[in-house]
Amino acid sequence: MTVKRRPGRRPGSADTRGEILTAARREFAEKGFDKATVRGIAREAQVDPALVHHYFDTKEGMFVAAMELPLGPRDIVPLLVDGPREEIGERLVRLILRVTASAETREPLVALIRSAMTNDQVVGMFREFLTNALLYQVADRLEVPYLRIEAAFAQMFGVVMARYVLKLEPLASASPEELVELLAPTVQRYFTG
Repeated sequence: MTVKRRPGRRPGSADTRGEILTAARREFAEKGFDKATVRGIAREAQVDPALVHHYFDTKEGMFVAAMELPLGPRDIVPLLVDGPREEIGERLVRLILRVTASAETREPLVALIRSAMTNDQVVGMFREFLTNALLYQVADRLEVPYLRIEAAFAQMFGVVMARYVLKLEPLASASPEELVELLAPTVQRYFTG
């Protein structure tokens, strides 16, 4: 006779959320963002998939938590697409500069970028997440070709690398307002051609 487990908290460890995140990191590393599933992560963590949704709502939310990213697609997509189209470049530049301004939000992002530079699994997982969960969502909502959204992202990715990894001067010590003034028109061109 099999005993059916009742819904709710499972017996045992009180750190169910942490166990789900550990399983998620393993699944994302092994299968990449696209092929990892909520069911597979739940199976790996030995929990019901509903519990995974309870803690993280979506696979994207779980990825953001597992990778300790400061923001997820739910935060970023509306911020970029809501508002005047002629200000998208400025909104994107300000967003990246705001997220990377404090060490607390910058360090997990820079750590992921550094890992992606040296680890094929990490780069594949990060690429799938960025393109499918974020960049293509923005491109589709704005009706912008994927190449253009990727070029805008590449511009800002380069700024983050130069500013916080290579620490190139005077870029590393430039004020956010200086950088918005310098970068926003270029980034805007990717969106409006």
